[in-house]
Amino acid sequence: MPRYRMVVHGRVQGVGFRWTCLQNAKKNGLTGWVRNRADGAVELEAQGPDEAVAAFSAGIRRGNGYSFIDHIEMRSVAEKPSESAFHVLY
Repeated sequence: MPRYRMVVHGRVQGVGFRWTCLQNAKKNGLTGWVRNRADGAVELEAQGPDEAVAAFSAGIRRGNGYSFIDHIEMRSVAEKPSESAFHVLY
């Protein structure tokens, strides 16, 4: 299955954005992870069918009412077939 790394820029730390990513990933049946970066961005990897990743991306762009997305960098990365869940890294 395709896997993508995304770096999300904007108001995405301290506003529940990682939890929003986790909920959207579960809703769309994706595996992967999400974490805060020192530069204020949020980095994540999401793996699943392209249409599920597109729905996930649309969901995080909508945000949670507190976050604001300036832009998202997205690129394809190597698949991790043994991964079975989406989780928050600390």
